[in-house]
Amino acid sequence: MAATAAKTAGSGSPHGEAPTAEEPRPAAAHAGGWASWKTHEVTNQPPPLEGVDVFSSNLPLVEALEREGGSWARERAVALGTFVGGLPQQWWGRLANENKPVLRTHDRYGNRIDEVEFHPAWHNLMKMGVENELHSLPWTSGAQRRDHGSPEGSRSSQPGRPDAGSSKPPPSAHVARAALYMTAMQAEAGYACPITMTFAVVPALRAQPELAAAWEPLVTSTTYDPRLIPAREKGSAIAGMAMTEKQGGSDVRANTTIARPLNGGGAGAEYELTGHKWFCSAPMSDIFLVLAQTGQESPAAPSCFLLPRILPDGSRNAFHIQRLKDKLGNHSNASSEVELHGAWAQMVGEPGRGVPTIIEMVGHTRLDCVIGAAAGMRAGVVAATHHTAHRSAFGKRLIDQPLMQNVLADHSRPGAVEFDLR
Repeated sequence: MAATAAKTAGSGSPHGEAPTAEEPRPAAAHAGGWASWKTHEVTNQPPPLEGVDVFSSNLPLVEALEREGGSWARERAVALGTFVGGLPQQWWGRLANENKPVLRTHDRYGNRIDEVEFHPAWHNLMKMGVENELHSLPWTSGAQRRDHGSPEGSRSSQPGRPDAGSSKPPPSAHVARAALYMTAMQAEAGYACPITMTFAVVPALRAQPELAAAWEPLVTSTTYDPRLIPAREKGSAIAGMAMTEKQGGSDVRANTTIARPLNGGGAGAEYELTGHKWFCSAPMSDIFLVLAQTGQESPAAPSCFLLPRILPDGSRNAFHIQRLKDKLGNHSNASSEVELHGAWAQMVGEPGRGVPTIIEMVGHTRLDCVIGAAAGMRAGVVAATHHTAHRSAFGKRLIDQPLMQNVLADHSRPGAVEFDLR
C-alpha cells in the first residue's frame, strides 16, 4: 500500500501511475515522454480586438463633434475612447453580462433588505460613467449648475473645464455629452440605464425647485458609491424610475397605486405610497420618480413623486423588490417588479400633473435610446470589420470579397447617418 502511494506520488502522470518497464507503452508515447495533447495549430483566426481608441477611430462621430461646436470636449473624448477600448470593452462588459445581478430580499438572519448584488465589473462600468460625467455634463456647466443650488467650489468653477471661470455653459454641452456617451456605451449597454435615468431626472426635478436644490447636487456628483446608505452621507445619488403597472402597462392613467397625504398634500408635500410597479428600472438606485393617484383629481390623473430608498432618519423605505425580470438581453442591468407598502415620498410638480412632469425625464431617456442604439451599431461595425480583415476564405481575406464588402458597407452606412447631434 505504501509502495503504491509512493509510486503514485512520484508519477508525473495526471492519471496517477506512469507505465512501467514491464507494461507496454502506448503507440503514441516516445522517448521524450507522453505525446503532446496538441492536435493542430490555430490559424486564420483574428487576433483580439485590443487597443482601439473607439472615439478617434469613429470618424463620423469625430467630425460631428467638431461640426456641432463640441471641439472643446475632443481631448476628453479621445482619453475616454482609449480607455473604453481597453478593459471596459475587453473584460468588464462581458463579465457584467455573464454574471447577472442577484436579488437578496432577506439577509441570513431573516431581515428584509431588498438588495441587488452585482459583479465588480458592473460597478467599474458605473464608476467610469459617473466619473466621465455621462450623467451630468450639461447640467453642471456654468450657469446651468449655479442657477439650481450649486455649492461653492462646484465643478463649474474648477480650472481645466471648458467653462472654467465663466457664468455661461460651454457651447454644445449636450453635443459633447452625446459624443462621450456614445463612446462609453460601446463597452456595454446595460449600465446605460441608470446612467441615463440619473441624467434625465434633473429636468423633472426642476418642476419642484426645493427638491431640485436638495437633490441635484447629489445626482450630478462625479462620485459613484453603490452602498445603500443615505445619499447625503455618501455625497451622491443614482436615480431610477417606476411608472407602469400590471393592469395598464404604458397606459399609466390606469395606475392604481395610491398616495395618501401626510401633511395636507400638494406640490412638495409628503405622502405615503401603497401599490405596485410592474417594471421598475435599476432598483438599486438611491431615488426614484414614481407615479401614483392621490384620489383627489377628477377625472383621475396620476401625480409624480420622488421616493428615496433610504429615509432621512437612515432607515429603509417601504420599497420591496418582488423579483428581477428574466430578460432576453440587457443581463447586466437589473429590472424589477416592486411593491410599496406605505413608502414615504414627496410630490414633484402639481397634483394630477404627474405625466407632464415625468415626461421631462422620459424624453431625455429616449434621446439616449437613440445614442445608445448608434453606439451598439458602431461596436458591431468595428467588430465585423476587424474580423473580416483578419480572416480568409476562398483565397482572399473576407474584407476583400465583393459580397462581404457590400455587407460591411450596408452595416457601416446606418451607423454613419446617426451622427447629426444637433
